[in-house]
Amino acid sequence: MNIKCINLRIVLVMTVLMGIAYPFAMTGIGLLVFPHQANGSLIRNEGGKIVGSELLAQPVTSAKYFKPRPSAGDYATMPSGASNLSPTSRALLGLVQERKAAVILENGLPEDTAVPSDLLFASGSGLDPHISEAAAKLQAPRVARERNLPLEQVLSLISENIDRGGICGEDGVNVLKLNVALDRLR
Repeated sequence: MNIKCINLRIVLVMTVLMGIAYPFAMTGIGLLVFPHQANGSLIRNEGGKIVGSELLAQPVTSAKYFKPRPSAGDYATMPSGASNLSPTSRALLGLVQERKAAVILENGLPEDTAVPSDLLFASGSGLDPHISEAAAKLQAPRVARERNLPLEQVLSLISENIDRGGICGEDGVNVLKLNVALDRLR
């Protein structure tokens, strides 16, 4: 048999196995073992409408909601990524100062307030769905005021929605899950 014919058969067999059979098998196993995650970890509101994925941050404009980390890619999933500005960049310093001023103004805080870094710096992907507990607590008075809720109730809701980091990870608050929990209070 011709060597070219053998090579062609190998390419065709490997294409079918690795390009078709393997992806379908992995997708099937994923759907069976982890159906929520394999279907995008979608979060629904109380009406059953999909409001987002717990794995992706999304922009928030209303003052009655908690805000996520800033995003260098405007929360777009396809061109996600960091700004690639160096720590010594004047542009990064300007962005951080603008973000700090915006957080202080929006939350009615004194000028000298220490703002958690996750509200000032974008994540590496620009899509990180979590903020620190400190960042959530900083926003809690504004959210409570905007929703006419007792601050203690909003702080309690934050505590209930902390995702524990496990062995090596950090604790964080998933912003979308927290905002959906706020809407369920009505």
